[in-house]
Amino acid sequence: MMATEILIARQRQALLAQITLKAEIAHHSRNHAAALQDALLGEGRANERQDLIAIDIHTHAEVSCWNPFDNYGEEYDRAADKYFGSNRRPTIAETVAYYREKKIGLVMFTVDSEAQLGRRRIPNEEIAQAARENSDMMMAFASIDPHKGKMGAREAERLIKEEGIKGFKFHPTVQGFLPYDRMAWPIYEVINEYKLPAIFHTGHSGIGSGMRCGGGLRLQNSNPMLLEDVAIDWPDMQIVMAHPSFPWQDEALSLATHKPNVWIDLSGWSPKYFPKQLVQYANTLLKDRVLFGSDYPLITPERWMKDFEVAGFKPEVMPGILKGNAVRLLGLA
Repeated sequence: MMATEILIARQRQALLAQITLKAEIAHHSRNHAAALQDALLGEGRANERQDLIAIDIHTHAEVSCWNPFDNYGEEYDRAADKYFGSNRRPTIAETVAYYREKKIGLVMFTVDSEAQLGRRRIPNEEIAQAARENSDMMMAFASIDPHKGKMGAREAERLIKEEGIKGFKFHPTVQGFLPYDRMAWPIYEVINEYKLPAIFHTGHSGIGSGMRCGGGLRLQNSNPMLLEDVAIDWPDMQIVMAHPSFPWQDEALSLATHKPNVWIDLSGWSPKYFPKQLVQYANTLLKDRVLFGSDYPLITPERWMKDFEVAGFKPEVMPGILKGNAVRLLGLA
């Protein structure tokens, strides 16, 4: 009986091993098929990106369809509407549909100013979901208030790993911090570790313009030279200085020329109003690190691109500014 029991046990073990092996083979086959499907899908999306005429590196999410309406601090919106002569507040889906119709890719983000302004932010996850659903022409950047410190760093890593966030947006004036302040370092560490880009507002801000005391917002926080220590200490973070940096345009050009991990986006202004030295550097020394951005919905890409054609940019640098440089920055090549 003992020998019979041993034989039966061995047969059961052998049978179990065969079942396990077949399951593993099936699992690997499914993984291989999924990987092949992802590769083919990625190739298809890459081909679709080739059809885009431009990539707008700077667009804003203005309305959340997840959160209830929050009109706290609405006076800042009204002041910005007056400053920019626009009161458009499209939903994320409306913005995506608009850009798809125009065959323009886009990077979208919100600005988390909960500490400074007390306004509930649009969820980064909401923007990330839209980007995943439109991955052929949209990428999501996240915004995390630097005052959140290490908790903000935890959120940043989660958003990268779980939500597919491809970069970050900071607004030192609206968020009420100096770019080199140590409280922002935990978030910078995560961005640097993953070698992602970060857009920093620089120069004058339409937010708060015309309000009593400028709404309490400090323009000096957005002097581009305050980014120099950030560029030195976090060399794997690609820093994008947003907007012509009035009244510090020369400082911005100097910093970008000196630090190869510093870029400039041209959002927020019509190109016909660009300072002449900005156009000069975009045509020469910085032609590979200048990016098209509109600041939509405050400025439409149609208006920006129309004015861009007659703003003095050399024909040979225009494709790079409109799309090629963004392709490299975003790792789409």
